[in-house]
Amino acid sequence: MIQLFPLTGIGEVEPGCALAQILADALEAGGIHPERRDVLVVAQKIVSKAEGRFVDLRNIKAGKKAKEIAAIVNKDPRLVELILAESTDVVRAAPNVLITRHKAGYVMANAGIDHSNIGSDDSERVLLLPEDANRSAALLRHDLGSRWPVPPAVIISDSFGRPWRMGVVNVAIGASGLPALIDRRGDTDRNGRRLEVTQVGFADMIASAAGLEMGEGAEGVPSVLVRGLDWTVSETTAKALIRPVEEDLFR
Repeated sequence: MIQLFPLTGIGEVEPGCALAQILADALEAGGIHPERRDVLVVAQKIVSKAEGRFVDLRNIKAGKKAKEIAAIVNKDPRLVELILAESTDVVRAAPNVLITRHKAGYVMANAGIDHSNIGSDDSERVLLLPEDANRSAALLRHDLGSRWPVPPAVIISDSFGRPWRMGVVNVAIGASGLPALIDRRGDTDRNGRRLEVTQVGFADMIASAAGLEMGEGAEGVPSVLVRGLDWTVSETTAKALIRPVEEDLFR
């Protein structure tokens, strides 16, 4: 049975804080003691805050390309300049929508740059994604290992929109200690038919389940421990979930 344990009472996370210690303290305060195959899902936002990924738009000067795109998408040219700096490609630009390919490979709105729930009502302050979310996940898991001999696997999650579907869901942008992607090709179904294309976005599924507790607004639940999972295949980072550009059939 899958169980979700939300971590509450964490409060505002500040740059340079010992995030693993904060999460470990919240687990213990909730009477939660990590077990084998537990997975700790951590919101990208608190990871970015702890890593000091804030940018003040007052310090950003928009270039010609950013101004041109800003006129199309109805966004602050300085924000667009920052989005371009965090991206390798503009996938779509339309009124009120700017979809880019982030430097880490994610295809997402605004390169993941956000104004909401960043601990300030200063509209000129924004928060970027972690520089390397897989490394951040690995470091958190390593640091949690100082508290428990078998630390939980760690997923760093963010909310993504989806092509052809309304609404956002949580997905994994960083992972450590579990297989982010499970390849079922070559297995058989109940009728003995060989599976030809099935690959399971395991870390995305876990992140989405945790999202039911984390919410998207003022819930104040930045981390959830997920229990009841199991796997038998090797660990992979969330990089395994990113479809290669050459396989993108919808560009």
